[in-house]
Amino acid sequence: MRKSRAVKVKDLQIGGGARVVVQSMTKTDTADVGATVAQIEDMVRSGCEIVRLAVPDNDAAVALKEIRKRVPDVPIVADIHFHYKLALLALDAGIDKLRLNPGNIGKHERIVEVVRAAQAQKVPIRIGVNGGSLEKDLLQKYGTATPEAMVESALRHIQILEDLGFTDTIVSLKASDVHRTVDAYRLLAQKVDYPFHLGVTEAGTAFTGTVKSAIGLGILLNEGIGDTIRVSLAAEPQEEVRVAWEILKSLELRTRGVTVVACPTCGRLDVDNFVEIVTEIERRLAHVEEPLHLSIMGCAVNGPGEAHDSQLGVTFGRGVGMIFKDGVPMRKVAGEDIVEAFVMETEKLLAEIEAKKTTAEPVLVS
Repeated sequence: MRKSRAVKVKDLQIGGGARVVVQSMTKTDTADVGATVAQIEDMVRSGCEIVRLAVPDNDAAVALKEIRKRVPDVPIVADIHFHYKLALLALDAGIDKLRLNPGNIGKHERIVEVVRAAQAQKVPIRIGVNGGSLEKDLLQKYGTATPEAMVESALRHIQILEDLGFTDTIVSLKASDVHRTVDAYRLLAQKVDYPFHLGVTEAGTAFTGTVKSAIGLGILLNEGIGDTIRVSLAAEPQEEVRVAWEILKSLELRTRGVTVVACPTCGRLDVDNFVEIVTEIERRLAHVEEPLHLSIMGCAVNGPGEAHDSQLGVTFGRGVGMIFKDGVPMRKVAGEDIVEAFVMETEKLLAEIEAKKTTAEPVLVS
């Protein structure tokens, strides 16, 4: 496990042994306050813990103050390139973190002004190195955006901040392919103890991007490298959040919501619309935050065994489903009624869990 220093983003700790934090980025026009706030709220409901906003111009920077007012409890990151005045406006609006490469915002006195303002407000800065936008001299030196070039870029920006006494820093090294991303993070991990924000940038559509992100982030997280993650997809941010959580859950780094074990199906399948059933159950239970392990199996071969390891499960026979609770058969349900019945049993289970929590709370004696 890589040891990194702790950095606070609002009330969340990044690094320093804290749990890995899930981030995503809004895809609305930041200047459209209503649409942006609505998307932030959807992201948070999906499990997003830090929200990043693009700040490409003055209108977006001005909108931050109203956005901050409408979502006061959500840690917000302002993503800024080149324009130091936008960074100052973002800090004035009360954002909680800057995504900013200090070497790219102009003259030294401008860098100093931004860094001093961030220091005064205890706002950390994420240095975000991207393989697609490296400095020209580094591309000439290395021939292309190699891991070594990315790390040298990161060290440059880190040095700028350290020379100004600023160490409240998080670093990311993102490329659009797995190998460069993994190698860059591994290399920098040997040189600095700043917390890392992980991501495979421009990963692709929901399908290809999920695969690349799961492999790249999974390799690093399994090696103990990484303190916060963002899955980058050409899809809605809620999908990015969902994939991020599944990556963390599969590595047993975090627990949240429903984990559905579903068989891949084969010629033994005893129900015609199995995929639709699983998809609908997942959709109906997407709001659940309590960690639950559910199994949905298409026949009686592996079904009872899987159901035994789940809090709730269902296995199908011809035209019917048998619902199990903690491995014990509860009742048979007609195939067409299985979604409603299974969702109802899950809601009952959640109520039981909540009741036990309430009962277990200590009674304070005055």
